[in-house]
Amino acid sequence: MEVILRDDVKGLGYKNDIVEVKPGYGRNYLIPQGLAVIADKSSRKVVAENIRQAAHKAEKIQNDAQELANSIGGITLELPAKVGETGKIFGSVTTNQLSEALKAKGFDVDRKRISFDQDVKTAGDYTATLNLHKEVKHQVNFKVVAE
Repeated sequence: MEVILRDDVKGLGYKNDIVEVKPGYGRNYLIPQGLAVIADKSSRKVVAENIRQAAHKAEKIQNDAQELANSIGGITLELPAKVGETGKIFGSVTTNQLSEALKAKGFDVDRKRISFDQDVKTAGDYTATLNLHKEVKHQVNFKVVAE
């Protein structure tokens, strides 16, 4: 019996795969649990269309992320912070502060997509990584200056 998986099933296959299973397993477990549908002519066409549309959407999202990375380019941001006499920051610079600085320049990047290469505890030059897409990562330079 051939079925089309609607979800990933461990040991069997991934979503939208057409797999061969024993009839009892398909009728008594996969189909009632909503994990699969019978692979007839019409359901195969629906799955093919869904795969085509998902690929188009994923490509558009990746292109948008690449455009954002290109528009950010090599800008250097300045983040003001309260600094002690030894050059140490009171607290530390957070991804939220960097996200706000990017918003001020006109780039909307979620703070959860920003990671620092090292802890920002003193004034100076640093680099952060923007994870815009699983295949698009961009480096942003920023400078921590005393208020």
